[in-house]
Amino acid sequence: MSSHLPLGSRVSGTRLAVLLGEWRRRGSRQGAADLAAAVELQVLDGQLPIGTRLPAERELADALGVSRTLIGAALDRLRSTGVVASRRGAGSWISGAGHRSAAPAQHERAGLIDLARAAPPALPGLINAVDTARRDLVEHLSGNGYLTGGLPLLRERIAERYTARGLPTTPDQVMLTAGAYSAFVLCLRMLAGPGDRVLVEQPTYPNAIDAVRAAHALPVPVALDPVRGWDLTGIEAALRQASPRFAYLVVDFQNPTGLRLDAAGRERLGGLLARSRTPVVVDESLVELDYEGDPLDAPPPLAAFAGDLALTVGSAAKSQWGGLRLGWIRASAELLDRLLSSRFAVDLGAPVFDQLVLASLLEPEGYAALAQRRVDFRLQRDALIDAVHAYCPEWTFEVPAGGLSLWCRLPEPMSTRLAVSAANHGVQLAPASRFGVHGGLERWLRLPFGLPPDQLLEAVRRLSLAVESVRGYADVPAANVPVT
Repeated sequence: MSSHLPLGSRVSGTRLAVLLGEWRRRGSRQGAADLAAAVELQVLDGQLPIGTRLPAERELADALGVSRTLIGAALDRLRSTGVVASRRGAGSWISGAGHRSAAPAQHERAGLIDLARAAPPALPGLINAVDTARRDLVEHLSGNGYLTGGLPLLRERIAERYTARGLPTTPDQVMLTAGAYSAFVLCLRMLAGPGDRVLVEQPTYPNAIDAVRAAHALPVPVALDPVRGWDLTGIEAALRQASPRFAYLVVDFQNPTGLRLDAAGRERLGGLLARSRTPVVVDESLVELDYEGDPLDAPPPLAAFAGDLALTVGSAAKSQWGGLRLGWIRASAELLDRLLSSRFAVDLGAPVFDQLVLASLLEPEGYAALAQRRVDFRLQRDALIDAVHAYCPEWTFEVPAGGLSLWCRLPEPMSTRLAVSAANHGVQLAPASRFGVHGGLERWLRLPFGLPPDQLLEAVRRLSLAVESVRGYADVPAANVPVT
């Protein structure tokens, strides 16, 4: 995954200040230690790649509003751990991830609870699907195994599900990919190039932001209110003023807020996109995790209102298993033809065996297992809510009707500092700044509930200790764990 800054580029003092967010612990007198830990967190989180040139001490001091003495002391700490290297006349640059990089990654340590990834374990029944796929594989072994568009049976079953949800779809409107992220990258490569604007929600899925920047395009954020939801008037203004090449939206249990856009909102939003002839990539990775009813009774897909320039991305990772690296794109036959002709620059198709496994999981028995998964996840969601009320009563949130996470408002700006401290207490977190186009969001924290209730309870108990540690002057850099 590419970071926000190209390899070897220079980060300005202003930009680094945004990345660091609220780096100083409340009441702390250890400013140099705080600053060094915050910089190292950004290195470990991939925001400051090796080779990134740092601003001059005076520039950074002005941007952060601190003394040059403090900046110098922080750089001394970073040099002593191997994070930063300096040379007279050449300045300072990121040289590594520190001495801890030689040790096992923190997320691999026994007892560490991973709340950075919003991803569940395998769906019960997966082994039975593997056995079925093994038998069905025989008839494919005489061929070359390259199915550019995907397994016909699987395309048919995915198309049937879209039709049942209110979006008439034929198999030739579905293409299988190596995961939802791969699907998004394929759409991105087709729709936008260097310098193009891409409309996104704020906050949004971090890997999408990174992919847009890796394509040298410009993400244009429109604020998403954590209670009221989508600012359709703001989106309309952004479509008119920024003229984005396309929009990337998550309207079903949005990651990270958990919000869902209602039918009236979808109709209005789809109309705005259709009238402006703006393509939209709709991420439906979480659509099947509906805890208030059957997904077939939910509002129709946004693509039902957005016209022929809508591309809908789906995934097996959140509903079936993250280890089943399969996604798909649903679009018009014309758009899929364009995608198929350009995908060879990215990959040659998804694995046949994995597609056979997913085809088995999408039989009626598989949807019955998915219905039970929704019951289990709702219990886990409620267990996490109870744990937050018990251990972190100052935190507030809207109860999501689906998805895999709570989006919590913290009593003070501390998200990055809390992520730093939580790793020392055995919990891996993704700082909320990862979900913002320009960082920030320090009053927010995403808490996934894909783990069993007892682990969620223990995780929040540890987080409550981390909060006190943050307020009591302790910190330890967090590990570099991908956000999902």
